Amino acid sequence: MKKIAFILLAGGLVMQACNNGDKNKDSVDSANQANKEAAAPGSDTTTAPVMTVDKESADFAVKAANGGMMEVDLGRWAESHASAQSVKDFGSMMASDHSKANEELKTLAASKNITLPAAVSDDTKKHMDDMMAKKGADFDKAYVNMMVDDHKEDISLFEKAAANLADPDLKAWAAKTLPTLRKHYDAIKAIKDKMK
Repeated sequence: MKKIAFILLAGGLVMQACNNGDKNKDSVDSANQANKEAAAPGSDTTTAPVMTVDKESADFAVKAANGGMMEVDLGRWAESHASAQSVKDFGSMMASDHSKANEELKTLAASKNITLPAAVSDDTKKHMDDMMAKKGADFDKAYVNMMVDDHKEDISLFEKAAANLADPDLKAWAAKTLPTLRKHYDAIKAIKDKMK
């Protein structure tokens, strides 16, 4: 009897571990996997719609969505937790501008059957948690430095997308978003220069 109870308990733990594996899967990895399956030749269109863009365009959309969600969440945090008014104001601009861009991207992705992540990646979440653990001027400095670096990377990513993506709609969205990213970079760079 003890053997049967042990086998049932072990089987239950294995089943729970398998189920938790799905729940704990990185949202960005899940989106990339869904897009890979939707783009695969011979995809079963009765279970999932076939993506109407190439892999590079879908990868850009996923990366942009992950970054956009981070910008909104950290912007809201900065708006309420930064010590300098300029950093609070910048956070407010991030939350507002990136919320708008995120909604545009969601609509565009849905029209092309691109799966976007529901949450930021695990790595991004860890980085955000580390940032949010800081207080006062330490938070301000870390956030400003991160935003300078992040916007340099974003501008580069969006410039490449605006020049090279095969999908004309995502290409146009990247080009349309670039001036806002450049405005953000200029604003955060000015804040950083004043902090020195």
